[in-house]
Amino acid sequence: MVAYINQFIMYPYLILPSSQKGAFAKSILCSLLLLFLFNGCSFSSNETYTNYLFTYFVGNGEGEEAVHYAISPDGYHYYALNNNMPILDSHKISVTGGVRDPHILRGEDGTYYMVLTDLLSKNGWTNTAMILLTSKDLISWTSTVIDIPEAYPEKFGNVNRVWAPQTIYDKEKDKYMVYFSMLEPGSYDKIYYAYANADFNGLEAAPEQLFYSPNEKANIDGDIIYNNGKYHLFYKTEGTTDKGIKVAISDSLTGGYKALEGNVDQTDEAVEGSGVFKLIDGDEYILMYDMYMSGTYQFTKSADLKNFEVVDEEVYMNFHPRHGTVLPITQEETERLLHSFPSKDLPSILSVRSPQAKPINLEINKKDKEIYIPVEEGTDISNFDPQFKMFPGTEMLPAGAQDFSGSPVSYVLHTLNGKEENYKVNVQIANNPVLKGYYADPEIIYSEKNQKYYLYPTSDGFTGWSGTYFKTFSSKNLVHWEDEGTILDLKKDVSWANRNAWAPTMVETKIDGNYTYFYYFTAAQKIGVAYSNEPTGPFKDSGSALIDFKPDGITGGQEIDPDVFIDPKTGTPYLYWGNGYLAVAELNPDMLSIKKETVKVLTPDDTFREGAEIIYRNGTYYFLWSQDDTRSPDYRVRYAKAKSPLGPLEIPENNLVIKRDDKLGIYGTGHNSVIQVPDSDEWYLVYHRFNRPKGITMGDAAGYNREVCIDKLTFDSNGNINEAQPTLDGIDPLR
Repeated sequence: MVAYINQFIMYPYLILPSSQKGAFAKSILCSLLLLFLFNGCSFSSNETYTNYLFTYFVGNGEGEEAVHYAISPDGYHYYALNNNMPILDSHKISVTGGVRDPHILRGEDGTYYMVLTDLLSKNGWTNTAMILLTSKDLISWTSTVIDIPEAYPEKFGNVNRVWAPQTIYDKEKDKYMVYFSMLEPGSYDKIYYAYANADFNGLEAAPEQLFYSPNEKANIDGDIIYNNGKYHLFYKTEGTTDKGIKVAISDSLTGGYKALEGNVDQTDEAVEGSGVFKLIDGDEYILMYDMYMSGTYQFTKSADLKNFEVVDEEVYMNFHPRHGTVLPITQEETERLLHSFPSKDLPSILSVRSPQAKPINLEINKKDKEIYIPVEEGTDISNFDPQFKMFPGTEMLPAGAQDFSGSPVSYVLHTLNGKEENYKVNVQIANNPVLKGYYADPEIIYSEKNQKYYLYPTSDGFTGWSGTYFKTFSSKNLVHWEDEGTILDLKKDVSWANRNAWAPTMVETKIDGNYTYFYYFTAAQKIGVAYSNEPTGPFKDSGSALIDFKPDGITGGQEIDPDVFIDPKTGTPYLYWGNGYLAVAELNPDMLSIKKETVKVLTPDDTFREGAEIIYRNGTYYFLWSQDDTRSPDYRVRYAKAKSPLGPLEIPENNLVIKRDDKLGIYGTGHNSVIQVPDSDEWYLVYHRFNRPKGITMGDAAGYNREVCIDKLTFDSNGNINEAQPTLDGIDPLR
């Protein structure tokens, strides 16, 4: 820095005429004074971060325990660099030949610091060393192995596990503290710390204990974040009933941590490797963690580091990482990394930012150089700006609003390798899907009280259907939907289950002259009920499962997918449910319990899988259900008719209600509800489908990345249901 200032000041000073040197010196002094004032008497620059660097390893197989890099422009979408190959040779930097759990830190002195676990899992899960690395450019690294028993034989000679080191800068001591977990025979994993020496190639002294779990179980994978004057230590603890990612807080970096109650991970799956980073634009944090048994990562978001919301539906990775960390980086650093570690499959166009667009349905056809952008009803496509979200180093022109009302608009894509590609961009009104985001199993009602329609879906986009909360949406015209927020959160509102929030159903009824809403839902493969005096809640759970048994004679299937139906002829309320079988029971007048003696099995035929929906029209009861598996492109809806809500069921020769449409790229159409426009014979089918266009390429994951659609439902003159056509356009707004 001093050399730079000398060069900056002295060269122009020396070549100036004598008459101008005095004025020049004064201007330089003023500039330096301002520089000191604005930088706290420091010459360190306040660089602008534009992207994110993700360091990770990929698995336990041959060559997979190595450092990898990925780039993200927004903290949610990540793309592997170097074709997802290692950026360092593990054999050259480690003793074991494998490295795991990379943590990367930007130093106060312009140096980058990385620490690694020195472990090759095929040789077992014991190890004694970690690796300290430094770099000036994120490309070339200098490494040192620190073997704990070898370095400190008297104090830690018996240590047989040294895991997941991380580094943090201690402002008070102007040093870098390395913290990690260690295990000694007869004990459990505890978190220790030590300060690194000035060259970051050794420790100043033997490690000291930083934290141990209050339940005296293993605690590993520490991650310290400083926020609002407190140090937040995220860590993983083990145990049979109390395990997962927790937080301990302290006023001091090196001790005094008090563990908070509960977990911050939002899943029941096994987790490890928590990593917390702050988003560049805003005050929110991302907590991510490795769900190592399922081979996936989960992302959650928080503004206070206490309450976390899953944002999996916003996350994309073109690789499968294990335990890693994220570092915000500058545009210059990004370009350097892209140049040093190029990849063949890096994208150019990531998404569109226009609030009228439906970004999860953006379709980019690289082969034919065509882009399809669906937008919500009411968008002025004659003056529309897609606001393309681009990968760093790429550009899409022309910028700004264009007229898409006629033919597609021509754009030029400037790629990372300097090439130009011509694209045709087509923007169209598309009312399907009706909700932005991933939702499934839609239930719909019309509220007489509020004169509105309400949608009650499963919150989707969670690996393995692991969502834990329910939301609702309201509309006056079935096209424009308003998010009314979360109405029931299993982890906060339900005492008897905290996982797998699926497939709700809702009914509006009057009790003692007052409107009451009964919300039947699936949780942990059981059926519960909650109630409220408003369709948007808050809902109060009844306190126990309503259906947690199998009907007589049923040995398979699951107790899921409830449907509530009040017979318009008699006023009798019924609850239907079942996966692999269809059961029904009469509800008691309180709507919170069933008459168990009335339980009856009504399974129509072997096409019945789940998702029953019962409606009444012109003296006929219609039973609709889903066939096949929700992960299948052939998931579809069939129906039967009856003269009573208790059957017997008559199955028409052609009983198909809706199925896939390959020409439109629509797949997995199923698990529906039906809505009748009040005082009319106008009916609509509300169902979910695979995400379009990605779903068909996602394998089983398509079954939990679904979206809600609405299309017309019609009947022929004999009262049979005409096969409905799934569409992209959807329906017109009701008048």
